[in-house]
Amino acid sequence: LLPSALLPTGLKYRRNVAGKTAVFNGEEVILEETDWYLLDLFRLWWRYGISFIRLQMWVEEIMEKFMRIYKYQAHGYAFSSVEELLDSLGGSGFINMTRRPLSDSLLELGVSQRFIDEVIAPVMRVNYGQNVSIPAFVGAVSLAGAQNNLWAVEGGNKQVCSGLLKMANANLLKAQVTSISPLHSGEVLQYQLNFTAASGVGSELYDIIVLATPIQASVGSGLQFQDFAPPFDELPGSYHGTVATIVHGYLNTSFFGFPDPRLFPFASILTTETPSLFFNSVASVCPVNISAGFRRKQPQEAGVYKVFSPQSLDKSQLKTLFRSYYSAQVTEWQAYPQYGSSQGLPPVELHPNLYYLNGIEWAGSAMEMSSVAAKNIALLAYHRWSKQTDMVDQKDLMHRIKTEL
Repeated sequence: LLPSALLPTGLKYRRNVAGKTAVFNGEEVILEETDWYLLDLFRLWWRYGISFIRLQMWVEEIMEKFMRIYKYQAHGYAFSSVEELLDSLGGSGFINMTRRPLSDSLLELGVSQRFIDEVIAPVMRVNYGQNVSIPAFVGAVSLAGAQNNLWAVEGGNKQVCSGLLKMANANLLKAQVTSISPLHSGEVLQYQLNFTAASGVGSELYDIIVLATPIQASVGSGLQFQDFAPPFDELPGSYHGTVATIVHGYLNTSFFGFPDPRLFPFASILTTETPSLFFNSVASVCPVNISAGFRRKQPQEAGVYKVFSPQSLDKSQLKTLFRSYYSAQVTEWQAYPQYGSSQGLPPVELHPNLYYLNGIEWAGSAMEMSSVAAKNIALLAYHRWSKQTDMVDQKDLMHRIKTEL
């Protein structure tokens, strides 16, 4: 998820490469996409009734309300907390969605347990490595990210960050910040940042600080907050570790019930929550640059695959998924919050002029959510500095914007 309005100048959409998805329960493929949209709809209706229609309407309603944030931000309005932001978009309904399980919300909506187990749970597993007990708002963000109308940037999504940095004409210091300390000079508050760079240690004074990294204990940011009153160190909560394994090899299609790899039609396999399964998903990977004549590798050919799993795969597990392989590159990281705990949403303002971007992840973790949080903090910092209180945490913004026009 990322709106085109956030694209830096010169970046282009990456051409979409078609590919079908299936759901595997450890024994057989129980749900699969075909080349015919109407056939897919009929199969969904036959197996799940109108659950998928109810789900689609629910997600669309939530996204329609969420999209109001771009209008609010275009008019310069900001919010001092994640709760205030969500309340302005969807009222108490959005806030309550951050506090109750996705499964409860869907069952109340009339979505069947079978649909939750076979469709919703696989999406949660591939996106967040977790199950349907995650909060409903996080689940809605995840389901919106499972739509077919998403896109990527030609050359890699990382260019969004480097492009915005270039457009800002910022003075970038490549260093590891080790500590932050408030310094008072009369009524003036500044922050001293101590850091370590290739050239050695150093420090700088700043009027405004934005933290764009998790500061929960499980992540181990190594950042210290010194001389704060009241003192604080790390925020509650933990992050969920996941493992991404990039494999160059031949997929073992027999494991999924297709002895002849030439008959295997899927680009990605999602999985249900089954104790015997050691991975969450496996999908063929396309390059960041798509040439005009590009085609996906066929299953009988050596291709590049991305496997998500809760733990690192051992050799026997790799041999289960792949007939043979040339290489396996493993990346393990604290990818997203461990949802379901009751610590609430982290603050946006940690201290005067000290802002925290990553708190938005506890409402929903996605590129779009982080982009929204970044612009909100930029607006909030400006209004706080300029003492423009009428632009922060205002109610009934849709009506206010209409009257402004």
